[in-house]
Amino acid sequence: MAPATIIAPSILSADFSALGAACSKTIEDGADWLHIDIMDGHFVPNLTFGAPVVAKVRPHVEAPKEINGRGTFDCHMMIAEVGAYPGIDPLEPPHLMQPKKWVKEFQKAGCNLYCFHYEAAIASTAAEDPAEHSDQQTNPKELIRFIHDQGMQAGIALKPDTPVDVLWDILDNADTAEVPDMVLVMTVYPGFGGQKFMASELPKVRALRDRFPELNIEVDGGLGPGTIDQAADAGANVIVAGSAVFSASDPAAVIQTLRMAVDKRKGKGNPERSDLNEKL
Repeated sequence: MAPATIIAPSILSADFSALGAACSKTIEDGADWLHIDIMDGHFVPNLTFGAPVVAKVRPHVEAPKEINGRGTFDCHMMIAEVGAYPGIDPLEPPHLMQPKKWVKEFQKAGCNLYCFHYEAAIASTAAEDPAEHSDQQTNPKELIRFIHDQGMQAGIALKPDTPVDVLWDILDNADTAEVPDMVLVMTVYPGFGGQKFMASELPKVRALRDRFPELNIEVDGGLGPGTIDQAADAGANVIVAGSAVFSASDPAAVIQTLRMAVDKRKGKGNPERSDLNEKL
């Protein structure tokens, strides 16, 4: 059975001066999830926001009543950390990759899906708290299990330069507690919104869809009415769009265009959003 179409506007393009209201309106306009880009200035060359901002936005958007339901906060964790501990020179590489240490904080803030980068997790420490330091290493499978243990869905993301076959061992794992609920294929280099869509990354989506027909496959970067057909043809069902939605004169119409493009490839409509069909 094909997975549901999910439209997840990126709030990185929202009006930060009225972020709660902008997020609430986007859900009213027909979005399913909100995609929340967490950047720390190390893993990617940009800074956005952290768990306190997510916690402040959460009351403006009703929490999902079911797994992957409307109102899901899809937190895309683009994080590493410079080692600032005794005996570690913070100016010397490598950075300490620590996506695990923020899992509990984002769960408390209202995150529903914690999506970390494969590139960070393969060199990650096992610290489980922002104030904690650990020399113990962890890995993507252990991190996925830890996210699930906190009651969240787990996603794993790939940068454009990372081949998709690094995920086969993770996705083929017989232990479902260590299998991600979603794979995010970046169609731009992560770090900034408004970049040009990279169609070169779509073979990854096709390979994932062919091998895992029921998997949630998310694409992020340069998505809008002009590029959605390519992503939908490749098999993506979770669509992240930032400026295409938030800068539009009619965001609801853009969200519906994205949804219809994906639904068309599945040969069905979306009865849950019939209210929006009538509106448009």
